[in-house]
This record gives sequence, structure tokens and C-alpha cells, in this order.
Amino acid sequence: MVPDPNLLLFGKWDLSGVSVEDVSLKKVLSLKPTLAPTSMGRHEHRKFAKADVNVVERLINGLMHFGKKHAKNRGRMGGKKHRAANIVKTALEIIHLRTGESPVQYLVRAIEEAAPNEDTTRIAYGGVVYHVSVDISPLRRIDLALRFICGGARESSFSSMKTIEETLADEIILAANDDPNSYAIKKKNEQERIAMSSR
Repeated sequence: MVPDPNLLLFGKWDLSGVSVEDVSLKKVLSLKPTLAPTSMGRHEHRKFAKADVNVVERLINGLMHFGKKHAKNRGRMGGKKHRAANIVKTALEIIHLRTGESPVQYLVRAIEEAAPNEDTTRIAYGGVVYHVSVDISPLRRIDLALRFICGGARESSFSSMKTIEETLADEIILAANDDPNSYAIKKKNEQERIAMSSR
């Protein structure tokens, strides 16, 4: 089946051949065919509707968080979606040049590898606060994986000769290969280690 030339991501990448291996993420990791990954925030006021937002758009939205941790949508990239989309577009091209494979498939693999399975939550019982290990929902697993990938790209490009496009491509490739040098994989392992000690 020949893909519709009007629905290639950025006019280049076909999403129909991209597969999700992780069973728990299949329903919430959207790979809807789209030309420009922007939903204009239509999903915002409906519960769990971000599961229908294309995963590349969610990566772009994650990159727009460039402020401090307590000021998520302020700072150098706050609201500059076109700029964030151009960064992701260039990073996908870099991944394709380095690997020769579909860059969106690499992104999906990176999300599967960087998504943690466990987290801790605080439970107050009799005036004492306990940290208890809990399983993470599939939607939050994707959120955390994208946050770790974007955070790794941001950390690497800050005060560095490398551009954000190069560091994002590096981070996605390292995470997809489950490389321990990846920031996202380090954060995932750290989170799971803390959760394991709280069981």
C-alpha cells in the first residue's frame, strides 16, 4: 500500500510502518498520520485526550518547556511551538542520516526504553509519612519518557558547542539503544531503584 503523499510527517516520514512493541503503550501512543504535528490544543479540556495526540507533537510540546522546573511554560522556549517543531524536524533528519532507518521508529523505541515502570508516592499514616512503591499508568510512562528525553537534550546543549538538534538526536538514539550513557535511561534507572527500595 502506497502511503498518502499528503499525510507524510513533515512531508517526509511515513508513520504507517512504525510499530509499538510494548503492549501496555500500544493504546496510548498515537501514531496518527499527519502532515504538521499540531492539534491546536483541542485535546486540552477532555480527560485523557492527549492519548490521541501524535507522539511527535507531544515531543514538540515537551521541548517548549524550557524554563525552570517551577515555571514550566516560561523561559526561552515558552510558547515557541514553530521553533520547537523545527528543532524536532532537524533532529529526525539527523537520526535518519546516522542510522538509515525511520527516525519516528527510533523515537518510539526510545520512549519504550526510557519509560519507567515504577514510582513512589507519599502516604501519611498516623502522622508518619511513608514512601510507597506504585505502578505507573501507561499514559504517565510516556509523559515521563518524553520529559527525560527533552531534559537530556536540554542539559547536553546548555553551555555546549552542540546544538539542541544534535543533542536531541543523540539522546533519542542512545535511549533507543538502551545505552547507560543516555540521560533518559539514567533517570529511569534511578527512579526504579528508589521505587524498589520503597517496596
